[in-house]
Amino acid sequence: MDHSSFDGPVRYRRWSARDRGGISVFAAIVTVPLLVLGGLLVVDGTGKLRASERADNVAMEAARAGVQAIDPQQAIPGNKVTVDPLAAASAVRAYLARAGVSGSVRFSDGGTRLQVDVQDSYDTTFLTLVGVSTLPVTGHGQAAVLAGITTPEEGP
Repeated sequence: MDHSSFDGPVRYRRWSARDRGGISVFAAIVTVPLLVLGGLLVVDGTGKLRASERADNVAMEAARAGVQAIDPQQAIPGNKVTVDPLAAASAVRAYLARAGVSGSVRFSDGGTRLQVDVQDSYDTTFLTLVGVSTLPVTGHGQAAVLAGITTPEEGP
């Protein structure tokens, strides 16, 4: 078989010589800014995730602080261990104020469970370049009153 008449690779070489380096210029112009933009978005994305995690932690700790305010009129005689709503709400608000966030508190299960919702914001680092200076974050936490010497008498 005579391969001397086959000029396929020659035609390809002539065609590729005309466009030599064309894709690499395009790739350099487009890829570098996209990688930089992606890296900058990762910084603000992880910052928002950390702020959301902090909001959850603050909400859980505020709920724990609130659930410590039991109602002595019910607990001392041994009737029922429940949360004093006014004292618990005050403890939650005080904790949230010290943490520098706003939030709300709800009671359920006959005053034995407390839910706290927290609203905060994350101040962006690089998204300010496109006009986004803050991102909202929320956190949620709950705590329940448990009473007993070695094990809870009535679980949640």
